[in-house]
This record gives sequence, structure tokens and C-alpha cells, in this order.
Amino acid sequence: MKTLWTSTLSFPPAVRLLMANQFAINLAFYMLMPYLAAHLAGDLGLAAWAVGLVLGVRNFSQQGMFLLGGTLADRFGYKAPIMAGCLLRTAGFALLGVVNSLPVLVIASAATGFAGALFNPAVRAYLAAEAGERRVEAFATFNVYYQAGMLAGPLVGLALLAADFRLVCLVAAGIFAALTVLQGRSLPARRGGTSAREGGVLAQWRTVVANRPFLLFSLAMIGSYVLTFQVYLALPLAAGDAFGKAGTKATSLLFVLSAAVAVAGQLRLTGWAKARWSGHQALVRGLAVMGLAFTPLALVAASGEAVPGAVALAALAAAVIALSAGSAVVYPFEMDTVVSLSGDRLVATHYGLYNTVSGIGITLGNLATGALWDYARHHQSLWLVWAALALTGGACASAVLLLARTGRLTARGPQPVPA
Repeated sequence: MKTLWTSTLSFPPAVRLLMANQFAINLAFYMLMPYLAAHLAGDLGLAAWAVGLVLGVRNFSQQGMFLLGGTLADRFGYKAPIMAGCLLRTAGFALLGVVNSLPVLVIASAATGFAGALFNPAVRAYLAAEAGERRVEAFATFNVYYQAGMLAGPLVGLALLAADFRLVCLVAAGIFAALTVLQGRSLPARRGGTSAREGGVLAQWRTVVANRPFLLFSLAMIGSYVLTFQVYLALPLAAGDAFGKAGTKATSLLFVLSAAVAVAGQLRLTGWAKARWSGHQALVRGLAVMGLAFTPLALVAASGEAVPGAVALAALAAAVIALSAGSAVVYPFEMDTVVSLSGDRLVATHYGLYNTVSGIGITLGNLATGALWDYARHHQSLWLVWAALALTGGACASAVLLLARTGRLTARGPQPVPA
């Protein structure tokens, strides 16, 4: 923690505020969202399709609107979308706690999703602009606060849930309301550059879409997001198969372990990687580790024998630790590469499109993983799932390596926005 504190204090006040802001955002979000489905189905008695609709609308309104959120940040400055996102999520979370009408729940869910699309690209672009040459270190420290919020949120939510779900929603809404006021009073206004306001929105989008190296990098990195999401999909399914009713507790343990690895190891892993490798090498090797994370599970499944619970838990824990460590290595260099490939122009719009591409990739990847899981389970060949995920990591690392060797990951010069 001393290293985190020292690292945090080494950045300008605006960067420190953004880091504290992100911790609070994730704290409030994760104290509510893990328990929303149970509230909708249990307390409100909604049908499964209605629960899926509410949750799906939130995801779509965030992933599908990232590009718009990034564009607004580039055109009007970073502070306004950050404040607007916090204010919108205040209203959305408050509504989720006090309404029981499906149409209003859908509207509230859409509001919470669009809020994330507003402040996420703006926060990252602001952080990159303020950190300057220390972008990698800034994103590494930022990720510690991000993961710490994910770690603390469900625990705080569980404690409040003992009283009432409405209390969880109102406390989460209160946190976002406080953040709105804090950003308004303490966060300096910041713009990304004059080019962000030259030409129309469509011209800006054409500029970003025409950035071929950036698009290739975005596509190459899809696999990393599919792998990271398996903490929520394949690994819980495996825990359920191994431990039955106790699978939920095992899944919670894995989630906590994942966040704990990032919180405890992010700064050390980033410093270690930066001292030994170039940014491209760190990306490739981190992605390779993420793929290799699934090999213990593949070996256990390929044995074809029932394994003791301790062995299954050890394999799951090893996968989560390696996956989290590899992701911790990748993240700061990944965020830095996006800025470099943007040529320091329309940075928030680049982040917005990058998040949209990764969101689409996660959706398609989850569909493919789920279908393969059903097939492999039916044929008693679950090793296929883990082997496919391991190959995904290898393919992702190979794609980034190819881009680096062909010079497509070299920082671009300033790019004009066409009229």
C-alpha cells in the first residue's frame, strides 16, 4: 500500500482525483449490479425474459454508445461528460431502487448504461492527457483503484442488502451524486485539442475509422477481453460442475482472488515489465500468459477422471491468478498504445470505438464459448473449451506480435481531421 500511496502522490491533482473517482464509481456500481438480477426476479417477481431484458439493455446502452460518449468528450471537453455520466447514474440507480414497472426499469437500466458510455472514454482520455509521458504508470495505478472498487463493492452491497435492496440503490445513487458535486467543484476543465472541434461528427468518425493500425489493434485485442470475461462465464460454470451448490461460494472466492491479484500486483508487475521489455513485448507476453492460464483446467479435464475438489479448486485458482496477472501486465501498455495510435488526436473517440469493438467481441465470444461449453459437456470433452480459450490467447498474442513487427504499432504523427 505504501507503493500505491507514493505512486498516487507523484501524479498531478487532477489525476489523483480521477483515480479516487474511479474507485468510487466501481464501489457504487458493484455494490448494486451483482444483486440486481436476484432483486428483479425475487423481490419484483419478473419473468426471466424481463430480467434478461433489463440487464441486456444496460449492457447495450453502454457498449453501443461508447463511440458517442468519446465523441462528446472530444468536442466539448472531458469534464462535462464525466459529470453528466455521474449525474445520470445517480438518477438511474435511484430509480432501480424505488420502481417496479418494467418500462421504467428498462429506462433506468438504459440510463445507467449510457452513463458509463459518457464517463469511461472521457476519464481515460483525461488521464492520458494529464499523465503525459507517464501514461503507462498512470494507467497501472488507475487500474489498482479500479480493481479495488470491484473488490470492495460486492462486500459493501452484501452488508447493505441485509437491510434492504432499496438501501443499496440509494447509497449507490448517493455516491454518484457526491461524485457529481466533487467533479464540478474540483476537476479542472480539460480539452483534447483544437482538432477535436474542427469538422463535423461524421468527419471525426471517418478519421478514426480510417486509422487502419488502430482498427487492426482493436481487432487483435478482442481475444483478451473474451478471456478476461471468463471470470464471469466459463470459470463459474466449471465451479458449479465441480462443487454443485457450493459452486457459488467458489465463484465468489475466484472473483475476490482475481481483484486481489490486480490490486496487490499491478504496480509491481508494471514496473517489472517496463524495466525489461518494450511496450509491444509486454503486450505480447502478457497476452500469452492469459492464454496459458487455461492450460491447468485443460489438463485436469483431459485426464478423463473425477478429480478431488481440492485439485479442481487449485486448477481454478491457478487459472484466475495467471489470467489476472497477464491482464495486469497488458492493461497499462494497451491503454498507452491506443493513445499512441491515435496520434494524440480524438483520443476519447478512439477509446470509445475501441470499447465498442471490444464489447461486440465479448458478446460474440460469449456466445461461442457458451455454445462450445454445451457441446463439450454433452460429449464429456470439456478440455475443448479450455483448449479453445488457450488458443485464443495465443492467437491474440500472435496478432499483436505481427502488428508490432510490421511497424503498425508505431506511434503516429498528428493526424488532421478532414473537413
